[in-house]
Amino acid sequence: MLVFTEQNLVLFSVPKTGSTAMEVALKPWADIAFYKQRKHTPVGRYQRKIAPFLREAYGLEPETMAVIRDPLEHLRSWYRYRAATLEVDFDGFVQAVIAPSPPEWAQIGSQFNFLTGPKGKLGITHLFAYESQPVLRGWLEIRMGAEIAFKPQNVSPAASTPITPATLAAFKAHYADEITLHDRVVESGGHLDSAT
Repeated sequence: MLVFTEQNLVLFSVPKTGSTAMEVALKPWADIAFYKQRKHTPVGRYQRKIAPFLREAYGLEPETMAVIRDPLEHLRSWYRYRAATLEVDFDGFVQAVIAPSPPEWAQIGSQFNFLTGPKGKLGITHLFAYESQPVLRGWLEIRMGAEIAFKPQNVSPAASTPITPATLAAFKAHYADEITLHDRVVESGGHLDSAT
């Protein structure tokens, strides 16, 4: 997570959405940076702890931004990241993720839960689709007033990720809210702006 006081903006680092590359590129403009266990602070915790701190300590009520990835591709990225230590294929990984009590290696969280506060309300002012990098980069260049380039960071090795129709159907049912949110962002041209 990065806080930009001049730009009145907070960048949320959603895991497996290119957040490290964004942080490396944007760090020169950041006034506050959260790392290690606080790097991936979700919206709910931000609203409870960090937003009040920014308001009381600095008089800031910043807009927020984040990136959401196609939910199935998001799981594929997690699988590639962990594949070397797993004894299941991608289909088995998805089944484990959506199980009522996932094993520890399948506990990856949810983009939807990360990006929403109480009662599932979206807590991000500017939400971008991972698949619309030119839109994201162009918006940031205007906001920062400079050219920005993202260099790949933490790229996982390639791995085969086939999925059976039955598992895909179960995945879609389990991730319905996240799929709908991602679709809204894509249908908005890659940038869902809740400030307008």
